[in-house]
Amino acid sequence: MATIILGVCGSIAAYKAADVASRLVKLGHEVHCVCTPTALQFVTPLTLMTLSRNPVISTFEDETGSWVPVHIDLAQRADLLAIVPATANTMACMAQGFAPNALTSLYLANRAPVLIFPAMNGNMWNHPATQQNAGILLGRPGHRIIGPDDAGMLACGAEGQGRLVPVERIVDEILNELDGRL
Repeated sequence: MATIILGVCGSIAAYKAADVASRLVKLGHEVHCVCTPTALQFVTPLTLMTLSRNPVISTFEDETGSWVPVHIDLAQRADLLAIVPATANTMACMAQGFAPNALTSLYLANRAPVLIFPAMNGNMWNHPATQQNAGILLGRPGHRIIGPDDAGMLACGAEGQGRLVPVERIVDEILNELDGRL
């Protein structure tokens, strides 16, 4: 089975990453959650660790136990990196090559395919800066952006584009990407 890195960013939709991790583990995949520090304000490391059956990495201080930094080791072993949910901030860091945290550092070391599942306010998604960053990411080999959903009630109370695509679709997209690679 595959080694999947599940990047989790600080969005209200972060709780859905727990369901994604659980479903992938039940299918026999090795899942490692690497979270931005802000993601842990929305979902706990204990939840993600229990469901993924692996320690959660969110800071460089979490990287103990080996002489190889964990974010480098995981990047080298990854069959797929899925960012669920992806925030405008993390997408900007990825597009511009900034590495202020363990997830964005892992991204720069990663050579596996990257699936990006955005979730944010529709105005943030449609802002020219976010669209430019999305275009940069889409121009990189092996990168795909799935979503956000076109309509629905957002956590901020607005109606429209910006919601994370359904968990079922996320899992299907990950499995389809892996089928083409493994």
